[in-house]
Amino acid sequence: MFRNLTIFAILLALFVVVLGAYVRLSDAGLGCPDWPGCYGSLIVDESHEGVAHAAEHYPERPLEVSKAWKEMIHRYFASGLGLVILILTIMAWRQPELGQRGLTTLLLLLVMFQGALGMWTVTLLVKPAIVMSHLLGGLATLSLLLLLLLRIQTKRLAQTDKKNTVRGVTSVALLVLVVQIALGGWTSTNYAALACPDFPTCFGTSWNPAVDYKEGFVLWRGLGVDYEFGVLSNEARAAIHWVHRIGALITTILFSFLIYLLIRLSAVKEAIMLGALLFMQVMLGILNVLLNLPLHVAVAHNAVAALLLLSVVYVRFRLGKPVL
Repeated sequence: MFRNLTIFAILLALFVVVLGAYVRLSDAGLGCPDWPGCYGSLIVDESHEGVAHAAEHYPERPLEVSKAWKEMIHRYFASGLGLVILILTIMAWRQPELGQRGLTTLLLLLVMFQGALGMWTVTLLVKPAIVMSHLLGGLATLSLLLLLLLRIQTKRLAQTDKKNTVRGVTSVALLVLVVQIALGGWTSTNYAALACPDFPTCFGTSWNPAVDYKEGFVLWRGLGVDYEFGVLSNEARAAIHWVHRIGALITTILFSFLIYLLIRLSAVKEAIMLGALLFMQVMLGILNVLLNLPLHVAVAHNAVAALLLLSVVYVRFRLGKPVL
């Protein structure tokens, strides 16, 4: 029961992460200007009275039914995930032989903090630092759920000196990937995905574009600013986009080296898994630029990033004892 519920939680968490990306990329993050309800209701009230209530109490943000439903459906599923993690935590504490009290408690605290970040995303008007933190928190929840499953059922590879080297490279790759995902979140929440409209250069033939790095990476700009559709100049957005591209190049080189080491370690299945996901992610990133950021490609880019993260967590676990 505990194992099956953990698998369900992983699938649900992955769906919530991808759904969150869809909500963000379809500009529905402020589809409901209040929290936890939507225009004062726990459902989207499409009636004449509901529309009138929204217009009266939130005149600065008229009700857009499609965006409101996207936001509320995301909240419903996120709340369901929180409930599943609560059940897992209760089960772990009632069954000490599972040995998972610490990890499930950490997960419960994390998902509660995720709820707070979801609230602040709305009340602070999609502030980029909050939105990026919310994304990373969702991916951390997903990764810890996978770790929980691995701890109760997956065997590790036998210890060798070669394995120790690969484990170190995998740890570095995991850290670099997290940074690259954070850069991707920063790019998305600052509406910088198309700031460099060409590929592989930026602004025509430039490999060293005239961009504003200082302005692009200001993490906190105070309160009361509405960040929907962005507040940065194109030079600042281009700086964010260009750094994300450089990060993608570094990540690709490092992962290619890791795949080579895994093949030498005879971990061919793991190498193929990482290689396939890496190729898909690079291609989706390029297509986002060349095709002018179609919604389905952008959402897929987020989904594959999550799968790539899970794959590295899996490989790291197989190679040795994790931190948790």
